[in-house]
Amino acid sequence: MTPESAAKEKGARMAGYLTTHVLDTARGRPAAGLAITLTRIEGDRRTDLARATTNADGRTDAPILPADRFAPGAYELVFAAGDYLRAQGHDAPLFLDEIPIRFHLAEDAHYHVPLLLSPYGYTTYRGS
Repeated sequence: MTPESAAKEKGARMAGYLTTHVLDTARGRPAAGLAITLTRIEGDRRTDLARATTNADGRTDAPILPADRFAPGAYELVFAAGDYLRAQGHDAPLFLDEIPIRFHLAEDAHYHVPLLLSPYGYTTYRGS
């Protein structure tokens, strides 16, 4: 049962949280073993909130920003794509290294920020 379905079943208001996953589109499979850092941005101040590594399904084992730590504001996910690509056998120099994605969380909701990765490009979107 997802946190959303549990909250609906109880009639409770869903607290916000953030999840992510990474798909290796060049290989056609999840990107396992890719390091991710989540940072909160407040003006010039940056605070690292979490570090995680993707599992065999290309996801973090738990929300990278759980409901009990959720707060509206500006955030950045940094994906260590270069380390992952080198581990997959891609030769240096790589086109991509770290991929920062900056976004805003504004309401108590489930935010999902996936990364579709290949050695020469990436795509992201607000998922569900």
